Order: sequence, then C-alpha cells, then structure tokens
Amino acid sequence: MKLKKISSNKMITFLENKGYFVNHIKGSHFVLYKPNIGRVVVPRRKELPIGTILAILREINSTKEELLCWLINY
Repeated sequence: MKLKKISSNKMITFLENKGYFVNHIKGSHFVLYKPNIGRVVVPRRKELPIGTILAILREINSTKEELLCWLINY
C-alpha cells in the first residue's frame, strides 16, 4: 500500500500510541518526548508531506508499514 499524506494530528496520535507525549508547543511545532529515547518535532499542518512523515518515522526507528497498519485500524 502506498503512503499518503496525513494530518499532524494523526501523526501525533500515532506517536502517543508509541509512548511519546506532547512536551510543549513552540510556534507551529509540537515537541513530543519519550523518556530515555528523546524528542521528535512535528509541524502543525493539515497535511504533512511524505518526506516529513518518513523523516519522523526514521527518527523514532519505525517503518512506514507500521504506520500504514496503524492507519488502517485508526
């Protein structure tokens, strides 16, 4: 299945299911944090570009297949 653009809200929900929580918001960016792992920044947008989605997934050591599976069940 092909990865499509998703909203920042869906990405944040996916990250929260992976154990991250919103630490703070700075301007139009959400900063999520997971203890002993680190932080990840998600820009606030209606649709995140595919490259941004893939960069976030790389940062959290996840795969697009894992995200697609989660989106099907969302």
